[in-house]
Amino acid sequence: MADPSSYRPKPGQIPDTPGVYRFRDEHRRVIYVGKAKSLRQRLASYFQDLAGLHPRTRTMVTTAASVEWTVVSTEVEALQLEYSWIKEYDPRFNVKYRDDKSYPYLAVTMNEQFPRVQVMRGQKKKGVRYFGPYGHAWAIRDTVDLLLRVFPVRTCSAGVFKNATRTGRPCLLGYIGKCSAPCVDRISADDHWELADEFCDFMTGRTGTYLRRLEKQMMEAAEEMEYERAARLRDDIEALKKAMEKNAVVLADATDADLIAVAEDELEAAVQIFHVRGGRVRGQRGWVTDKVEDVTTGALVEHALQQLYGEERGDSVPKEVLVPALPDPVEPVQEWLTGHRGSHVSLRIPQRGDKKALMETVERNAQQALVLHKTRRASDLTTRSRALEEIAEALDLVSAPLRIECYDISHLQGDDVVASMVVFEDGLQRKSEYRRFQIKSFEGQDDVRSMHEVITRRFRRYLAEKERTGEWVDEEPDGGPGQDPGDLGQGLKDDEGRPKRFAYPPQLVVVDGGQPQVAAARRALDELGIDDIAVCGLAKRLEEVWLPDDDDPVVLPRSSEGLYLLQRVRDEAHRFAITYQRTKRAKRFRAGPLDEVPGLGETRKQALIKYFGSVKKLRTATIDQICEVPGIGRKTAETIAAALARAAPPAPAVNTATGEIIEDEEPDTTAGPPGDPVTAGAPEERPGQET
Repeated sequence: MADPSSYRPKPGQIPDTPGVYRFRDEHRRVIYVGKAKSLRQRLASYFQDLAGLHPRTRTMVTTAASVEWTVVSTEVEALQLEYSWIKEYDPRFNVKYRDDKSYPYLAVTMNEQFPRVQVMRGQKKKGVRYFGPYGHAWAIRDTVDLLLRVFPVRTCSAGVFKNATRTGRPCLLGYIGKCSAPCVDRISADDHWELADEFCDFMTGRTGTYLRRLEKQMMEAAEEMEYERAARLRDDIEALKKAMEKNAVVLADATDADLIAVAEDELEAAVQIFHVRGGRVRGQRGWVTDKVEDVTTGALVEHALQQLYGEERGDSVPKEVLVPALPDPVEPVQEWLTGHRGSHVSLRIPQRGDKKALMETVERNAQQALVLHKTRRASDLTTRSRALEEIAEALDLVSAPLRIECYDISHLQGDDVVASMVVFEDGLQRKSEYRRFQIKSFEGQDDVRSMHEVITRRFRRYLAEKERTGEWVDEEPDGGPGQDPGDLGQGLKDDEGRPKRFAYPPQLVVVDGGQPQVAAARRALDELGIDDIAVCGLAKRLEEVWLPDDDDPVVLPRSSEGLYLLQRVRDEAHRFAITYQRTKRAKRFRAGPLDEVPGLGETRKQALIKYFGSVKKLRTATIDQICEVPGIGRKTAETIAAALARAAPPAPAVNTATGEIIEDEEPDTTAGPPGDPVTAGAPEERPGQET
């Protein structure tokens, strides 16, 4: 625990101007970001007598080891910089709203030649009209299904659309009248775009125009005795009214507004937002946060506004934002919102009438959300705390291991040996900090040597970076399918304190295994001079916990929450290691002779196969013929010919019933077989072969 006086700035050093400040811990990781109208006055409040500080503020200043600040010109600039740094550094002591899901939006891709109506989540895209958010995706589909009777806009994917264009036959929606079928030219691109624009107009609340138009057409059809057409129009009107009923009118003046309510206690706060467009509630969402700092309701509102509108521009920011309490001061926040919208935004507390009544409804939802969250979390939080305490007691640790790292080795009969590292903080997974390793120092199966290598590499880099900058250099992030597993060290950024870093060591290292693996891990740490990290192993057979230099294991009760947490950590490391090992194995099984050609990427491989039709025909081609492929020079052609000459052709296929040799083209080995490439080409695996 640090003494705040040890890093307190000298008198006169702090400027009396607006700015943003950052507290860092001993490992140089940013733990708190704040803004102030006067940096001198605000920072001075942190360095008073500890007994006078709020408990959470006291924890923050004693965890910190340094403070730094950046001067800006105005409070609006301070607000913008604070938001940017909170997003960038993810400080542990700042208010962070935990959104338990990505809310779905009804999206219309107006940036395409033939706009499409679909459900979208995540980051918003330019040129796409969004409506919502909705609580459930099925609510969007129900609404769209009703509106397609009147606005038969395309809803199919790009693949379905292209296939219908190629075959000249529309999909089922085209046949039943719920799609205008632009794929087969039943409607022109311009007319379809106007239809999508009308769909958007209806969703924004301009419903009266379309209802009156349909009613007029229905009456005209009835007068002309076109009763079937009149009946269809009648059904269309009913469909529109039913869709409108799903979003009842709550504000009679067709207001566009967001209403934000906060329910809080000493430890947590729940935020609920109602999105009202055209006087109707178009969407609802909510967050819950731990109050890790002494924060007022106005400050909670300010943080919610930053999260809601930090990435939004234009009409996504409504004209009016109604809140239960105003930030202090309110002018910079209102100016910031106005800048994001491009026109004036009213930020105020509703005092009377319909808006006050609706705010009370939002507040009731926030209260219910907080009660529900506390009911769900109470047992979970208590269980995690008890599990960490039991682990600390069983392993004779000084304190509960708030950060646990677990390592596992995986291979298939000695091939494709890899390792995984998973991280649990406060008993919860931190998937952004998972890492995976390839075993490089030797070949074959040796779990003990593999464990020693992995632990050495992880903590050697930690020590080197700690000595240089106090920052951890990544091994290999938990990347997606397209990432090269051997590309270690990617994703390193220049600045300090970002969340996806290993800026400090764990309190406990867990290895998947017994005495030999534990001894290897302890030996690796001793060789690096690290003696303040506890090590244990969890053996699968009897779920025994092994400690270094102990001949007898620690046996935790089967009902122990500590044992259950260690099992979860171990199983997660095992899952992550096997996933990586199977990815490498599948890639090796899919490899063909063209993979041996240095500098030949996927694009030119596909070009060669497309030009010749198969590897068999490419094998018989001359160098001059290979040079005819676009992008292939003579030197590359010579290398390709030499590689194919070295690679033995596959054995011919034989019809087992007749003994006849089946003449067939050699398959394309640059792309894997359909289905699972491992199970399609590998012998059957049995439990226990993968470790």
